[in-house]
Amino acid sequence: MKDMILRALSMILIFALAVPVFAQNTSSDDRIYDTVRQRLANDPDVKGADLEVAVKNGVVTIKGTVNDEHAREKAEKITKKVKGVTRVENQLKVFGSS
Repeated sequence: MKDMILRALSMILIFALAVPVFAQNTSSDDRIYDTVRQRLANDPDVKGADLEVAVKNGVVTIKGTVNDEHAREKAEKITKKVKGVTRVENQLKVFGSS
């Protein structure tokens, strides 16, 4: 009986410690998403591009189409500079290329 109580308390403790960490990652990812979207939309070289942004645990994936290679590279550079970004998966395509 004592073992069951200790196991139950251990599981509760593990869950109680894990939930705030998960919530922190989610809010951090939300902040990163908002910041990346805003900075990309405000950049004159990238602005107007058809972009999708996804963030998971600080890893940002950018997809879509940009006008030229300069805009593709700049979108990645802008994204890397956002606080909390750990890696950028640049899946952007240049308009007209295959």
